[in-house]
Amino acid sequence: MKAHIKKKRSKEKSKLRGWIEDIIFVGVAVFLIRTYVVHAFRIPSGSMEPTLLVGDFLFANKFIYGLKIPFSHKRVLRIREPKPGDIVIFRAPYERRNLVKRCIAVGGDTVEIRNKVVYVNGKKLNEPYVKHIDPNIYPPLKLGVNDYQRDWEQGRFFRMGGYVRDNFGPVVVPKGHLFMMGDNRDNSLDSRFWGPLDEKYIIGEAMILYFSWNNKVPFYKIWAKVRWKRIGHIIR
Repeated sequence: MKAHIKKKRSKEKSKLRGWIEDIIFVGVAVFLIRTYVVHAFRIPSGSMEPTLLVGDFLFANKFIYGLKIPFSHKRVLRIREPKPGDIVIFRAPYERRNLVKRCIAVGGDTVEIRNKVVYVNGKKLNEPYVKHIDPNIYPPLKLGVNDYQRDWEQGRFFRMGGYVRDNFGPVVVPKGHLFMMGDNRDNSLDSRFWGPLDEKYIIGEAMILYFSWNNKVPFYKIWAKVRWKRIGHIIR
């Protein structure tokens, strides 16, 4: 009888141990995936409309720009460098929150905006994804070339409003930095205002929409609230 009880308890301990090991394995796997493979992100504002909408939920590819070594800014096993046109998730350089913008230029490129039109290295960009909501055009900020470059790199245009929104630069993007802009050009706080983005702040490249809903539709209209056609959409 005692042997039977001991055997039963042994089986229960073995089963409990198996459950604990499974939970630990799943936890470690989730941690590794979350840290090195994908990053889940929700779109909180309209700065990337019409490409990304408020209420979109997306996954970002974290390893394409290299695996970040914990507690450092170093990256290893980088597949490729960020390039113009990439939609990038990154930590805001001026506050503790994540943002998503489009990379317009990389280190060494010269960026200029004339009457809302963007030029990189003297060539006009073809940007079919761009949205403008304000027909007004603000005049350029009058500064010397060197002063303009210095003030921009130091983020001194943060509160300049339209005076760097529609007419900007030219500036040279420093090495190891990116020039980021929202697709909703008249409603985006981006590199025009807070300066070049240091690549150390990059989290990953926006990859795919896994869910989307319209915040303006009430919950009781759940079928209409979910943007079904956007689910599974590849982000470009």
